[in-house]
Amino acid sequence: MRALLLASLLFAAAPALAQDIPQPPPTRAPAPPAEQGVTIVHAGTLLDRPGRAPRRNATIVIRDGRIEAVQDGFAAPPEGARVVDLRDRTVLPGLIDSHVHLTSDRAGNEGFMSGFTDSVALRSQEAAWNARKTLEAGFTTVRNLGSGDGVTLGLRDAINRGWAVGPRIVDAGSSISATTGHMDGALGVREELHDEMRSGGNLCDGADACREAVRRQIALGADVIKIATTGGVNSRIGLGLGAQLFEDEARALIETAHLYGRRVAVHAHGTDGINLALRLGADSIEHGTLIDEESIRLFRASRAFYVPTLSTVNGYLERIRNNPNAYSPEVREKIDWRIRITGLALQRAHRAGVRIAFGTDAGVSLHGRNADEFPLMVQHGMSPMEAIQAATVNAAELLGLSDQIGSIEPGKSADLIAVAGDPLADVGVLRNVSFVMARGRVHRDVR
Repeated sequence: MRALLLASLLFAAAPALAQDIPQPPPTRAPAPPAEQGVTIVHAGTLLDRPGRAPRRNATIVIRDGRIEAVQDGFAAPPEGARVVDLRDRTVLPGLIDSHVHLTSDRAGNEGFMSGFTDSVALRSQEAAWNARKTLEAGFTTVRNLGSGDGVTLGLRDAINRGWAVGPRIVDAGSSISATTGHMDGALGVREELHDEMRSGGNLCDGADACREAVRRQIALGADVIKIATTGGVNSRIGLGLGAQLFEDEARALIETAHLYGRRVAVHAHGTDGINLALRLGADSIEHGTLIDEESIRLFRASRAFYVPTLSTVNGYLERIRNNPNAYSPEVREKIDWRIRITGLALQRAHRAGVRIAFGTDAGVSLHGRNADEFPLMVQHGMSPMEAIQAATVNAAELLGLSDQIGSIEPGKSADLIAVAGDPLADVGVLRNVSFVMARGRVHRDVR
């Protein structure tokens, strides 16, 4: 009774307390803790705003985790300041991966079985491990597009509180699809286990159920909503890669997310599912394997972003090389198809001026190897500068964080990396990041 009385008093007081506590904007997670004090970074080459020519011999002044000034020349540090000497390096903004799955590096049959054998506690440790690898590879922000059990939502909050080390996480909670769609955990599982495998509340059939599914993820703390309008390469069922949502269901998902101020990332391979999502106002298309001329028109009209996720093929090829039976036959057939045509959609989108944001689908490919995407983007038509823009200014805009990240400018978070060599001449040097700073705190040092 005493506990109930206390709970009722707290509930009654909550509105009054809320009036005194400033509330964050609805689409923003709390800012992670920043390093305190003044740091001076001397950069030999500074690509402070990708898309513009780099600067030579520059100084970045950082105070309390934020960029205070960017100056020409190597300015003398004020008394007591920490100095980071990167005069022999190229410095650029912390990279952003717009499509990761932090909970696992294991895919195919191994990843499938881990869902039955690994505890939630163990999965949380694996997610933290993958997050740390990602940060040390130079990716200071990621958009995590789907993981069950609330693991990455918790990891996001732990990083924000300074309890864990990792990139800034924009999290989607559990991805949403129709029953028997790409996100249905019961695919390939014996029937008597279906109810248990579908207990996550991320499946919907009909417009009302789809609205409820979005609201459920928002209630759990999702920053962004991820939906699947088509089948998937890794779905353990041979239903192809075409549309798997009716228009009223897709409309309900997207409109409900936007009602709550959440952006919508759409997994889509087939043309029909891509164009459906774009017509209804999707903010990004993930994979987009079979875009056509209508897709291009819709991309340009809506200014949605295309996230190609080319390096999934690296994960497929490596696993198959190590174990030819790493994937079930129905999945392997789709993988072989995906490998054959990877990059063609990017070529078409790039030529047409579609806005492109960097994303790897890490988890299918390996965490910590996110920068393997860069050479593939260049191989399929982008310049090194355009690929870097996709992983900085473009990705920041897609995530709604342009005022915080994506460039090295006064007022922004002190997220920056350094590499030996010139990434504008050889984008592959970004696979060997030698210095990482996130929110003013050094996580990888060249020395």
